[in-house]
Amino acid sequence: MLELASLGAGVLHSRSVELGMNYDVVIHVRSSFNENQGTLVMSEDKIMEKLKVSGVTAKSDQARITIAEVPDKPGLAAGLFGELNSKHILVDMIVQSSPHNGINTISFTIPKKDVLQAKPILQGFSKAHNARDPEINESITIVSAVGVGMKSHVGVAAKMFQALADNGINIEMISTSEIKISCVIPEDQAKIAINKIHDVFGLST
Repeated sequence: MLELASLGAGVLHSRSVELGMNYDVVIHVRSSFNENQGTLVMSEDKIMEKLKVSGVTAKSDQARITIAEVPDKPGLAAGLFGELNSKHILVDMIVQSSPHNGINTISFTIPKKDVLQAKPILQGFSKAHNARDPEINESITIVSAVGVGMKSHVGVAAKMFQALADNGINIEMISTSEIKISCVIPEDQAKIAINKIHDVFGLST
């Protein structure tokens, strides 16, 4: 649930889930519009382990930044992200290519609202290190599949990627952890991507 909250599920504030997890507090989520029992959020159990994917989220408030032909030298990435941090710009996904002929490509995502503030930093970095001008794409969505069961099931990523490929959805970036897989895709294909990922993991009912 913490992963779902932090990835933009819009159900609970991620801090409330984090506190509940740290102090083993059961969180009772109810609607203010009816008398339904609601949902209890509590510690993971073996039932959750059986679910490969328990939820799918989408974040459309991000922009993808790509800087190509970055020299493959120690400290350059640290300097770039250190400058962004000094301006309180939150970096989400980060992907760096393997070096080729002494250069590589760095791609990452930041909130759209911070793009204007980030531009001078990005342009200064590119100029200082003779890299390509930064490419900024604000028409993206980060789609994530989340599930504790990923720790004990194989083939989850392949299944998700195939669902996107079958519907002509190109993956621009990929990031994974033990219990989530996130993909950057074109914003205008987000809705169909979410629906198809729900379908392939049996979450549509």
